[in-house]
Amino acid sequence: MTETTNQPKASTNETVLQQQYMRALGSFEGIILSQIDVKNKLGDRLNYSIRAGIIILGAIAFSILILLLTLTTQLNRITEVVSNIDNHFGSISEKMTRIDDHMGSMEKQVALIEAMDARIDVMDGEMALIAGNMSQMEGTVGGITQNMTSVRDQLGAIALTIDQVNNEMQIMTHEMHRMGKPARSMNKMFPFP
Repeated sequence: MTETTNQPKASTNETVLQQQYMRALGSFEGIILSQIDVKNKLGDRLNYSIRAGIIILGAIAFSILILLLTLTTQLNRITEVVSNIDNHFGSISEKMTRIDDHMGSMEKQVALIEAMDARIDVMDGEMALIAGNMSQMEGTVGGITQNMTSVRDQLGAIALTIDQVNNEMQIMTHEMHRMGKPARSMNKMFPFP
């Protein structure tokens, strides 16, 4: 069996050709108009996207502005707190100096009281020994010498202990100055307005 295929043949009629031309022109015009419509829709979408992006960027800029204002306020508060800490450290330093002076005077007073107390005890013992037995005066003088030596040793130990306390107070004063240095540095970097 042989299959016959019908291939379209171009018409030679002028009217038919004119109609085909008009249909082709209409189809082409429809395609061009649909492309223009698609481009217009894409342009509108692009405009909407740009507007939405501008709105989002505006919101982000406003949020950043609020954050900057908040940080500025907090920085002012931190500066005030650091200034107060610096003032407190200054007053603590002055008080530590006063305490050091008072400790020096107390050291002198305690040394005098202990010396007087030890001497009064020795004198009471010696008077009782002199009144009770004059024959044992030589042994008593030896006992007085030993007591005075022990008193001297005790006074030396007390003086050494008070000197150590004084050194510790000086170290504490130095440490307080050192601890106050960062606060003073912060105050220099961010001065109190």
